[in-house]
Amino acid sequence: MLKSEHRILTTHTGSLPRPLALTTLYARRAAGETIDEAVLDAAGKAATRHVVRKQIEAGIDIGNNGEQMREAFFLYVRRRMSGFGGNWNRKPMADIAKYPGFAAWGHAENRPSVSNRDGVPEAIGAVEYLDPALVQAECDEFSATLREVAPSGFAEPFMTAPSPGIIATAMRNAYYDTEDAYLAALGRALQIEYEAIVRSGFLLQIDAPDLALERHVAYQDRPLSDFIGFAEKVVGVINDSLVNIPRDRVRIHACWGNYEAPHDCDVAMHEILPAISKAKVGGWVLPIANPRHQHEYRCLKDLPLDDGQVVVAGVIDPLTNFVEHPETVADRLERVAQVIGDPTRLIAGTDCGFDTSAGRGRVPEDIVWAKLAAMVEGARIVSKRLGMRG
Repeated sequence: MLKSEHRILTTHTGSLPRPLALTTLYARRAAGETIDEAVLDAAGKAATRHVVRKQIEAGIDIGNNGEQMREAFFLYVRRRMSGFGGNWNRKPMADIAKYPGFAAWGHAENRPSVSNRDGVPEAIGAVEYLDPALVQAECDEFSATLREVAPSGFAEPFMTAPSPGIIATAMRNAYYDTEDAYLAALGRALQIEYEAIVRSGFLLQIDAPDLALERHVAYQDRPLSDFIGFAEKVVGVINDSLVNIPRDRVRIHACWGNYEAPHDCDVAMHEILPAISKAKVGGWVLPIANPRHQHEYRCLKDLPLDDGQVVVAGVIDPLTNFVEHPETVADRLERVAQVIGDPTRLIAGTDCGFDTSAGRGRVPEDIVWAKLAAMVEGARIVSKRLGMRG
């Protein structure tokens, strides 16, 4: 895993805006319609090439395929794993239920999208990975894209895969006798994805919003200790799944959910950091740009960083159409650098993805690229402030 040896490097959290035509195909399929899979595949490949070009143009150092070949950051597994079917509706977030006026006002958009809350599948049979060729095809497509449109490439390419915990809570268990058994099955299945991504030469990012988000969703009516126990259990399963992967080839992303709302029911970072820090990874991707959690960069002084481990600090908010000023980005990065004590262990990133579930993003594509370019410029500014050579 790269460190910011000469200047603060830049990355993002994974999902990037999907074209309307691609989003429409995903939404139609999620609604139960039969679509032409060859047309979907071609649209996904074209979109992948587009977002790779745009990341390179924006100056992103550690980039990915934008998750264009997936309908959502975790729901895609229902097409790669056995055992999922039926549907159910997730609990509303506690902060949305808390404010009826906000819930009534809503944010309905007249555009197709894939919901990761309503009508999601559940586990109704044994969960097993269907065919390693499914994830390998996505890896191969990303490799081909890099060769074709970005021969100089990223300084380091990455790909994402979900945590077993977000699948277990969002795609609930209606088959296994215990939650432990369900998590273990998910861990074994995801191990195939994790290893394929790393074997293909990419840095693996595990998306684990469950390590913060589920406190105010699945665990909103339960004691904090129950949630912390869940988080520790999930981290243990993740560590088991990473047994064959070097620590420096993995980073983990935790967040409080990619939606605009009060967020005043969120668990505090200092309460979850001890559990998150037990992950056997080389880097942590943590949000500090959104107004509810900006102050929590101070908690990072309690995150033990061993040799080579890094912090990817979210300094761009993917839920607002404000384009952050580069000086603001630089200020945020400088504060984190001071807390962790070593700027080479700091990478600039975003709080979360821009389109985690197809069509659910709130920032138009042209503003996304402007925000990423502002992050790159902010990283350049702070690199000079910190006396780095690059």
